[in-house]
Amino acid sequence: MTPALNKALPDIEALATGGLKFTQHSYAGRFVVLYFYPKDNTPGCTTEAMQFRDHHKELTKLGAVVIGVSRDNLQSHAKFKETLGLPFELIADTEEKLCHMFGVVKNKIMYGKKVKGIERSTFLIDPQGILRAEWRGLKVAGHVEEVLEAIKALQGETKEAA
Repeated sequence: MTPALNKALPDIEALATGGLKFTQHSYAGRFVVLYFYPKDNTPGCTTEAMQFRDHHKELTKLGAVVIGVSRDNLQSHAKFKETLGLPFELIADTEEKLCHMFGVVKNKIMYGKKVKGIERSTFLIDPQGILRAEWRGLKVAGHVEEVLEAIKALQGETKEAA
């Protein structure tokens, strides 16, 4: 089942760095920023990870947890995380279960050949486990700021409803 905006997430279970077993209930009560990226140690993915790292304190203050997802294995993720000093976990979706669930596997042309790749995408899940925003095929520059603004806007809605 594909997640839909303003609907609760379907059942999810995945292994991440730090021995974490991620489920849709793992972070109940917190915003979850689930970002999908093509590959560890590539220029765009490194830049994106560093931007989430550099804004991590702001995200945490807003009650959000960041989790990266790619098809790389846990060993690759651990090395990537250590090299960049990432303060968040990375899910190893080696079987592409989450990638397919969220619809981020796309056909791309690389060096003139068709290949399956991950479309850089981010999903924002609210503290009740509902998908509230998604960014697909995004550009790295300025993206983390967009995520921060979306969380602030959702928090504003929550305060107004109370």
